[in-house]
Amino acid sequence: MLGKVSSTTLSQMPRGVWVLGFVSLLMDVSSEMIHSLLPLFMVTVLGTSALAVGLIEGIAESTALLVKVFSGVLSDYLGKRKGLAVAGYALGALTKPIFALASSTGWVLAARFMDRVGKGVRGAPRDALLADIAPVEIRGAAFGLRQSLDTVGAFLGPLLATGLMLWWANDFRAVFWVAVIPGLLAVALLLFGVREPQKREAHTPNNPISRENLQRLSAAYWWVVIIGAVFTLARFSEAFLVLRAAQGGVPIALVPLVMVAMNLIYAASAYPFGKLSDSMSHAKLLALGLAILIAADLVLAYDDHWTTVLLGVALWGVHMGITQGLLARMVADTAPADLRGTAYGFFNLMSGLAMLLASVVAGLLWDRLGAAFTFYAGAAFCVVTLLGLLARAARSSGQR
Repeated sequence: MLGKVSSTTLSQMPRGVWVLGFVSLLMDVSSEMIHSLLPLFMVTVLGTSALAVGLIEGIAESTALLVKVFSGVLSDYLGKRKGLAVAGYALGALTKPIFALASSTGWVLAARFMDRVGKGVRGAPRDALLADIAPVEIRGAAFGLRQSLDTVGAFLGPLLATGLMLWWANDFRAVFWVAVIPGLLAVALLLFGVREPQKREAHTPNNPISRENLQRLSAAYWWVVIIGAVFTLARFSEAFLVLRAAQGGVPIALVPLVMVAMNLIYAASAYPFGKLSDSMSHAKLLALGLAILIAADLVLAYDDHWTTVLLGVALWGVHMGITQGLLARMVADTAPADLRGTAYGFFNLMSGLAMLLASVVAGLLWDRLGAAFTFYAGAAFCVVTLLGLLARAARSSGQR
């Protein structure tokens, strides 16, 4: 019965949702071919410290999330989403050659910064465009489907990187050059494959961040913003999963398989849990996601043997599958349609600041106290977050 319902839901999915999913898939193949190798490239080729890796990752990812504020606001002001999304994907594709040419940590920082600016430009308009295209009754499934296709690319990228590293005897730069191709294909698919839905009423540009418009963002929306930031604080950059695998003696060429494993689980779980969010309590799903992240951190802290790391990484992937599409859907549910770009922008602003803090602290703990302490600290923060979430849910139930 569940399979029949899922099949029916997929058949109802608008073409634009599928195309946006495949655009994400291609860009993630391009990005993850590089990102799955980048921490090792920085440490082994450029001589970078774990703290510097955490700082670069934190700056890069938080930049993407911060830029989403401005692109989201701009998309609401213009009443158009697609043009900004195309510009963001194009910038991301055009920065890929810089990684292949990088001769210092400064080059890598510049490339990551520009790449993530591109991600920030496209992120909020793309999510708002998806919410505009998807019927409300299957919105959770739509976000889950896009996340699943996105994550298919996120495990195909490291898988391709592994094969090329074995073939080309650990030639990082050659792999980085190949990553340019799927990035350009993503831009072309978005440009020619997605049609922006027509507005029922003529759009009159107005300031989305005026006091009047900001007052239209409800308390329920701001609660989602806070939850998203706290979840990001509890989960630092996946670069540390790659470094943990390398600590356990996994050959350099095979380290990207860690990200393959995580993203395979992530891709397999994102759509089912997205579909589940259309009918299940969001608070319960968020609590489940936090509980699984606690388990992942404890497993990764316990030992660096490749089998233990693989288990921890798999649990990490389940956590991502439960929470990421759910949070995106919750933003769409709690924000007015004409302010969705702005809503995603502020949501990602807070998450960006949290990502920067979490990644820098994780790198500092790794260098000063060791890898195990980094993951134990992550688990402790998750426990505090979970207790806070459960307490609020209980208080809300008591007020009904």
